[in-house]
Amino acid sequence: MCLGQEGRMSIGGRAVIAVVDDQASVRTGLARLLRSAGYEASQYPSGEDFVRSLATVLPDCLILDLRMPGLDGFGVLAAVRREARSIPVIILTSFPSPEVRERALREGASMFLEKPAARTELLRAIDHALGTPGCGA
Repeated sequence: MCLGQEGRMSIGGRAVIAVVDDQASVRTGLARLLRSAGYEASQYPSGEDFVRSLATVLPDCLILDLRMPGLDGFGVLAAVRREARSIPVIILTSFPSPEVRERALREGASMFLEKPAARTELLRAIDHALGTPGCGA
């Protein structure tokens, strides 16, 4: 069973994964995948929207794009580390480079994946981030 940690958004015992991406099709596709794997999904079209939500809700895990208008993924990552340290963050980007990967991991990301990530790769990263091997597979 995939149970969230105390103070988290878990719904009915299912972990809630937040998806922050400025592309609606990416958010929708990821939410569909997450629900099919037994997770709940919350979607945010901007970094600002997600950071504002931290005042009232804490997801169990965050899937985060880096390149977005306004508050980019690094800004969101900094806000998460400042306001909600324990949320594992999985970076999912179309613009990977060794320098960007190193920076993301140094600044607190749990995992760094390239878009489009394979279903099994993404679910394995979420399971690892949540500490629940095999939960989302």
